[in-house]
Amino acid sequence: MIQTPTQSKTLFLELPPELTLYVTQEQFEALAATNRDLRLERTAEGKLIVNPPTGGESGKRNLNISTQLGNWFEAHEELGEAFDSSTGFKLPNGANRSPDASWIRRERWESLTPQQRKEFVPLCPDFVIELRSESDSLPKLQAKMQEYIDNGTRLGWLIDPKNRRVEIYRPGREVEVLENPSHLSGEDVLPGFVLNLRRIWT
Repeated sequence: MIQTPTQSKTLFLELPPELTLYVTQEQFEALAATNRDLRLERTAEGKLIVNPPTGGESGKRNLNISTQLGNWFEAHEELGEAFDSSTGFKLPNGANRSPDASWIRRERWESLTPQQRKEFVPLCPDFVIELRSESDSLPKLQAKMQEYIDNGTRLGWLIDPKNRRVEIYRPGREVEVLENPSHLSGEDVLPGFVLNLRRIWT
């Protein structure tokens, strides 16, 4: 569904699988502003990605993850800012991404102008979580996680409920794969944060 600022009529656009749309940063920002109900992303090459709404199970899991991160953030506000899945980031490589949950150190957030904080955040988060849904391609998510690391993320978790597996991404290190872990540690990036995976696996 795409609406343009000059039209009151809603247009429904269905694209064949073989058709790929490439948009500029300005076009992407206009599309995102006009279609706030859609979760849009853009690759570094300008490819437009429209992420469909999640199913009930993924939505439930994502809320649980966001709640746990939010509770930790409330007790450690002096360390930084936490964000939900609707937040857009402009990465240094030019991509526009929206992780399922993320966090930025306080000094980096404070370095932004008030206007920059209102727009797509021109930073790569220090910490990101991506939760794999039933329709997500694992290789694409893995590439996305590596993109975060390459652009400045210090710690990233790719959580795969279907296989009860977590991939941990850190700069300069091999990806660590955990099979059916019960908890995840925020390490020195989010000191004291522990994500309980019990309800994520059920």
